[in-house]
Amino acid sequence: MSAPTYDLGTLHGGLRLPANKSVSTRQPIINAPLPSQLVLPITQHVGDPAQPIIGIGERVLKGQLIAEMTGSLGAPVHASSSGKVIAIEPRPVSRRNGDNAPCIIIECDGKDEAIQAADAMPNFTEISPSSLLRAILQGGIVGLGGAVFPTAQKLMQARTCDIDQLLLNGVECESYISCDDMLMRERAGQVISGAQILMHALEIDKCLIAIESDKPEAIRALGGVLGEMDDSRITLKQVPTIYPSGGEDQLVQLVTNREVPSGGLPSDVGCLVQNVGTAAAIHDWIIDNQPLIARITTITGDGVANPINVRARIGTTIEDVITLAGGYTDRARQLIIGGPMTGKSVTTDRVPLVKSTNCILVSSETPSAEPEMPCIRCGDCASVCPVQLLPQQLFWYACADNEIKLREFGLIDCIECGCCDLVCPSHIPLTVNFRVAKGRIRELADEKARAVRARQRFEARNDRLEREKSERECELRNQKDLAKKAGPSAIAEILKRKQQKNEDDS
Repeated sequence: MSAPTYDLGTLHGGLRLPANKSVSTRQPIINAPLPSQLVLPITQHVGDPAQPIIGIGERVLKGQLIAEMTGSLGAPVHASSSGKVIAIEPRPVSRRNGDNAPCIIIECDGKDEAIQAADAMPNFTEISPSSLLRAILQGGIVGLGGAVFPTAQKLMQARTCDIDQLLLNGVECESYISCDDMLMRERAGQVISGAQILMHALEIDKCLIAIESDKPEAIRALGGVLGEMDDSRITLKQVPTIYPSGGEDQLVQLVTNREVPSGGLPSDVGCLVQNVGTAAAIHDWIIDNQPLIARITTITGDGVANPINVRARIGTTIEDVITLAGGYTDRARQLIIGGPMTGKSVTTDRVPLVKSTNCILVSSETPSAEPEMPCIRCGDCASVCPVQLLPQQLFWYACADNEIKLREFGLIDCIECGCCDLVCPSHIPLTVNFRVAKGRIRELADEKARAVRARQRFEARNDRLEREKSERECELRNQKDLAKKAGPSAIAEILKRKQQKNEDDS
């Protein structure tokens, strides 16, 4: 194995944020005990909600399919432990402000009895790539880096492009979050195995594992496994510890020097990006027949007594894992799902841990009460924007609801990283404004699409009516021409037949 390459490339803008990770990496990952109850939302991914296939009162086993995929984009949901389904109802979930969503509630029986595994899957190298993709689809695996895009569909889309590189994203650039770092330290073998499975599914022979330069333990662990496996297709790449270097497009540019086009995907430039946690989950499913029913989550912040990384069942409530971390301190003021830059603030800890929950941050800080002031045109927001946008102009056009200018200035490329918010001396909530503006643009696009479909239906109806009218007129002319040629007796016969037909119809 070649030595890792250090600090590749440069990232436009971005910020060097305080890491605040050492408090949660001082001890190994802790396996959370089985909770008394599991709350499993049927939507834990981008796309269509899963459809429950079990009923209230039914006993389920660990790993059993309880909600199957519907539509062309989605992921199934599996039971995280054995027990009885006691409800299928809306419960608070980890959306902004803890909104409700349909959930399957399982009362655990404490046995943790697993469903009987199917026949052992053959070595993945003996399975065709298309069959391997179908198998991955059944494991409920989604992107664990935050986007939660269904993994199998992402791989299928990539196979339609000219992909030549797989990028495993081990860059954890947001403050406090350390779950991927601990995963790479303690489960490096599973990460590498997952990379090999992904390369086989994509039919490519090059994989780059990107890690920040401030993660020496993870680098040593992965390097040691690669040295033992002697797989020359996989290379470690170190990147600068700058936020948000872990964004897909930014990572592609850093490690491959390829620029993802505006509005495009990494697959447009021959790359597929997957999180290291996703790779480990693929290993668990394909090699160990374990669907995605648990994940590693960072529990941290000065509002908890003992910051840790915990491997907990999907559906465990945040209240339960915070108890495992020693409970709240008297400094706890705000509960955030995710990191301080992109996380979602919630008002209750009764929400469940889901597939996307990489961090639970309990902070002593409350949202800034600084009053918003007029823009002073300092340009700081533009200097830190990793996408090289002009947030100042975007803000003006967002306030004016100018869709044309927002598109012209590239709002659709904003990754909502929050860098502009952090440096703005006027305390303008730029990211919130951009998020709302993007939602408005999507609404307008939907309205236009509906208008186009309505016009097409109207025009198709008019064409059909005009065609039917023309056919009737043509038929009438033909009948008149025949009658003229045949004479009075033929006309009388035609009238007689029509009268007979009318009598038969009545």
